[in-house]
Amino acid sequence: MLTHAVREIFRTNLGIKKDEKVLVFTDKPSGNEDVSANDLGRWERLEDIALLIQETGRGFAGDIIYQVYPSRKGHGVEPPSNLWKSAFGDKTVKKLEEAKLLKPVIGKRASGRKIAAAEKIIDRYKDKAVDAVIALSNYSTSHTRFRDFLTRICGTRYASMPLFDIGMFEGAMNVDWKALARRTNALARIVSRAEVIEVNTPNGTHIRLSKEGRRPLTDTGILQKPGSFGNLPAGEVFLAPVEGTANGKLVLDWAPTYRLDSPVVLTITDGECADVEGEDRFAGLLKERLSARKENRNIAELGIGTNDRATRPDNILESEKILGTIHIALGDNSSFGGTVKTPFHQDFVFFRPTVVLIDRNGTKTLLMKSGRLRAV
Repeated sequence: MLTHAVREIFRTNLGIKKDEKVLVFTDKPSGNEDVSANDLGRWERLEDIALLIQETGRGFAGDIIYQVYPSRKGHGVEPPSNLWKSAFGDKTVKKLEEAKLLKPVIGKRASGRKIAAAEKIIDRYKDKAVDAVIALSNYSTSHTRFRDFLTRICGTRYASMPLFDIGMFEGAMNVDWKALARRTNALARIVSRAEVIEVNTPNGTHIRLSKEGRRPLTDTGILQKPGSFGNLPAGEVFLAPVEGTANGKLVLDWAPTYRLDSPVVLTITDGECADVEGEDRFAGLLKERLSARKENRNIAELGIGTNDRATRPDNILESEKILGTIHIALGDNSSFGGTVKTPFHQDFVFFRPTVVLIDRNGTKTLLMKSGRLRAV
């Protein structure tokens, strides 16, 4: 099962060819990470999984590049410059450094003008970039300029696998990929017709937001077209809500990798998390991250899970894919249709949601009731 699932990443998910160059990378704990013993053990096993994927990949790709770098200590933080060299090529990074663009881009402090200048350089040397990436870092690189430049400009296919656990090969990765793609694409077509989305859950979560002008994207696990990007395990429809439009309350029962001892409540006002309440220690950790930058408070994403083989609630990579759940993220959304740039992106999953879509004429469609899809 394990060997077959790893081969499927190259054969079915990414469709790797013999003449292609693939980058496989992971990160390692810095020694002062604030994670549980269980989570640290899972993280330390990522390097073994990455090495297995690298070795398996030799039978599919002409060139496999492998790299490990020290933890960046947060989801959505740009990876270090040495990984940029592995992905984009030495010459590309040298030109970015000469133009004094790489540091502000990595620090997410680059202006629109500097981003445009960096894009021109990357486009000029895009033939130096890798053809595909398998990102096994504990902290997600999905919502970074690194990933965005690779997929959008260079046409690199990108499989993002943060927080991955080896048990996922037998669960959420052992899925009928074609059926998953059909379900996910059908759901996206329905969501695309809405302008406003309302969500309510049994634990007290309720939120209303606008998606006017924002296109829902799909994560199907089929990443064979140039520029394809998604998670593995896959299975979601997601979008960037219009900034400033979300209002309501989010009741968190789960942190990204464990169940909270008691709920944490987020008050959402005009598109931002205005307040965090709760006795669980996670409330303090979240307050700290949200106080670091105002942009971290942004309601960045609304997603809907579509993977019928995903079951684990204790790992955000898999739990946000569970069929019949929704997830909402705070922080950066600049890489998938939004306008907020910040080195932070954190998802939270909500179970048994009732989701109502409202179109421009005010017509309501019940998409999901108590976690069961009704309109697909």
